[in-house]
Amino acid sequence: MISALNQARSICLLYRHLIMFAVKIFVVILAFALPAFSQTTQSNIESLSTAVLTGDIEQKRDALFAIRNIGSEEASRAAIPALKDRIPVVRATAVASVVFLSPAEAVTVLLPLLNDGDAFVRRDAILALGTVRHWSATDALLNSIRRDNDAEVKTAAVIALGDVGDAKAVDPLINILKNKPNEENEMHRRSAARSLGQIAFYSRAGRHYSVTPQNFLPEKFKEQVEADDEKATRLTAFRAALPVLAKILSNASEADDTRREAAFALGAIGDKTSAAVLQKYLNSPDPYLAEICKEALLMIKTS
Repeated sequence: MISALNQARSICLLYRHLIMFAVKIFVVILAFALPAFSQTTQSNIESLSTAVLTGDIEQKRDALFAIRNIGSEEASRAAIPALKDRIPVVRATAVASVVFLSPAEAVTVLLPLLNDGDAFVRRDAILALGTVRHWSATDALLNSIRRDNDAEVKTAAVIALGDVGDAKAVDPLINILKNKPNEENEMHRRSAARSLGQIAFYSRAGRHYSVTPQNFLPEKFKEQVEADDEKATRLTAFRAALPVLAKILSNASEADDTRREAAFALGAIGDKTSAAVLQKYLNSPDPYLAEICKEALLMIKTS
């Protein structure tokens, strides 16, 4: 018995030495490989930068896609010149390649494109600002909603405001929802309701929320928001949204997606007075609306 134990100990000791040896070898290989990898990456970025500056349309776009795939601040800086390219499709491609800059710098280089003569470029630049999620873009996004003549650009700005999460946008978004619904403004209003919910959730939880409903699992598997009195105080800015959102939820003439987003927003705001209207739709024939109302009530319970 003692012999068997000694043998087992010897085997364990041997495995331990082998693992330690393998780790040391890996560290040595890594020490040699990292500088070479770094040099290769730097050389690749320089090559892509040259293509951005001197290539034809396809070469520029391929280079910009490669820069985006690298996903580093250094690589993103190589894409900045393409934001001023004379060809709109190159400018539009470049906006997604500069989002890895520091947030403040990314906003600085993207904002001029909100006045671009091409609506496609303006829209993609706005969506990129949403990806960056920096508060310094808020005023420019609100200005696009007010002044841009393209409906898709306006809606992109509404979506981006939700991604940014700045409560300064609450009142303008409420005003959008006060407009009478029709086929032309359906996407615009749906996006406004969603953005209100995203901003409320960010104000309350300090993080972004992307999927509604979360899932169709029992309550114990759903994420809940911890109560925070300090953050709850910030939600006073959303009180004017409560009757507007409740009216949307209760209006069968509203688009299904808009009603769902209104329900989510009511939960994200977390005001207990919204519980009654949400409970009415727990058995809605629309399974997505019913599930979102269930999740909204869970968020209200924790506020």
